[in-house]
Amino acid sequence: MEKKNLFTHIHEMETQLGQLHGDLGELKMIVKELLEDNQRLTIENEQLRKLLKREAPADLPISSALAPVARPAGPATGEDVVGEGYDNLARLYHEGFHICNVYYGHLRTEGDCLFCLSFLNK
Repeated sequence: MEKKNLFTHIHEMETQLGQLHGDLGELKMIVKELLEDNQRLTIENEQLRKLLKREAPADLPISSALAPVARPAGPATGEDVVGEGYDNLARLYHEGFHICNVYYGHLRTEGDCLFCLSFLNK
């Protein structure tokens, strides 16, 4: 091989390696997202099973236990009622997800998040 052909061949291989590295990075991000979704769905599934076991009477079939429950239109007492949105965020946090603006929706892997806790305590 001539020196010029050898140099062009090495340059082509370097370009291909760069493309492979980029593709590998994209695949890594896709796998990460899939693993996060899988973990989130696993946790949600466990929570729903616990809720279903707790709320479903033994004599009712499961399909009727999943029927929507009618809620009263307004508060029945004069108590200070926390909004439904706040309850949903608190539930999400206790299920293991971030509710802060920094990591919203990501799985909490390292325990409590100070941003989330400060948001809940407002």
